[in-house]
Amino acid sequence: MTGAAGPGPAGRSLPTVTIVGLGPAGPEFLTAAATAALAAIPVWYVRTARHPAAEPLVAAGAIALDHHYETAATFAETYAGIAEEVVAAAAAHGRVGYAVPGSPWVLEATVRALLAEERVAVEVVEGMSFLDLAWRRLGIDPVESRVRLIDGERFGIDAARDTGPLLVADVWSPSILASIKLALSSMPAKAVVLQRLGCPDEHVEEIEFRMIDRVVPDHLTSLYLPEVAEPVGIELARLEAVVARLRDECPWDAAQTHRSLVRHLVEECYEAIEAIEELGEPPDIAASAHLEEELGDVLCQVVFHAELARREGLFTLGDVAATVHDKLVARHPHVFAGVEGVNSVDRVLTQWEELKRREKGRESVMDGIPPGLPSLLLVNKLESKAAGVGLGWGATGENTGAIDRLVGELDGAEAFGGLFFALARLAADRGIDTEEALRGAATRFRVRFAAAERLAAAAGTTLAAADEAARRAYWQDAGVA
Repeated sequence: MTGAAGPGPAGRSLPTVTIVGLGPAGPEFLTAAATAALAAIPVWYVRTARHPAAEPLVAAGAIALDHHYETAATFAETYAGIAEEVVAAAAAHGRVGYAVPGSPWVLEATVRALLAEERVAVEVVEGMSFLDLAWRRLGIDPVESRVRLIDGERFGIDAARDTGPLLVADVWSPSILASIKLALSSMPAKAVVLQRLGCPDEHVEEIEFRMIDRVVPDHLTSLYLPEVAEPVGIELARLEAVVARLRDECPWDAAQTHRSLVRHLVEECYEAIEAIEELGEPPDIAASAHLEEELGDVLCQVVFHAELARREGLFTLGDVAATVHDKLVARHPHVFAGVEGVNSVDRVLTQWEELKRREKGRESVMDGIPPGLPSLLLVNKLESKAAGVGLGWGATGENTGAIDRLVGELDGAEAFGGLFFALARLAADRGIDTEEALRGAATRFRVRFAAAERLAAAAGTTLAAADEAARRAYWQDAGVA
């Protein structure tokens, strides 16, 4: 037994907390000292009832502290709440026992909090750690093999310090397994899943590493990785940790919602665009630092939204990365699936739009374009979508000679900018709202395009699949309808 008992202020004895390690599994793994302590102290608390050795204690009257996991917003709050309840109980009773799974010295944040408490004296009764059983099941000497113990919640950060074998503890949720898989730059061949060591339903299995996110974990699950390359994304993991801490400890960050952050996301995107415009062509090295900073601000917004979603039980930053990864692979079959014939930018765009339409179950190519876009951006988006199916500018047969001559006189962005400026002044002189006028034109174009799509569908085809003459006919007929 080790301890920190002693007198309090003015020689008064402090209330005492005796911490006992319950071992890795059932009561048969309790030490003699732990058994004696459990018999000697009348009032007991257990960090969690979800442990084989804790179950008989709870049945005998010990108070389980699992409610802190259900009510606290973060693990830090959970552990602080547990420690505070144990301290209060010691003050009320003079002496209480506090039992934790495994060893009090291994991955026990509440024990560290109690040892730092000045309001109580603390005694610690050692217990057998799950590590002892893990080394035996794995058949390795951890010192000789230089295995490092990692907390599953902090894998992305802590695993980056070095390469080599890792034992990842507290792998209790599918999201932790997914984050481990995403964190590694190169995928190891094998992993060993260790579950409920020392229990009657113990399970130890070597699996392919790529399958770890198929494991059904519980609170007694660990993962052994015989060889690990240094993870990528360590800086991203550090950023994620900072954002999570800000959410917990900064009043402003704690008050934000997905909706309240919208304007900040828009502002950061515009600032990144400005930095891109400053970059020049070819890129100016001196200006690149500004772009790096602004892209970081945009990334921070993405991480913030992912952190909010994680706490809401919706998705994680790893899910965001996995989703866009899978989407990019699926939308580029000419790169990843050997599809031939996609050998130009136009063909890539057409394929992209068709795959996107099928994937999302959309009837129209125009579905999914936010109607609230600024009008000029909205028109550009509509034109881009139309061009993807062969109905872009010049394909409808409606260009007049006057427009052709006007376009022929314009050379470069400056000339077009002058034209836009002149049109805006002309509209203002005539009392016309340019935003409203352009948005109205966009709406009419969108309605006509949808009508053309319906005509093509009625003929058993699509605009993208029809030949040029048919597309023009559908467009003309849509204008009459």
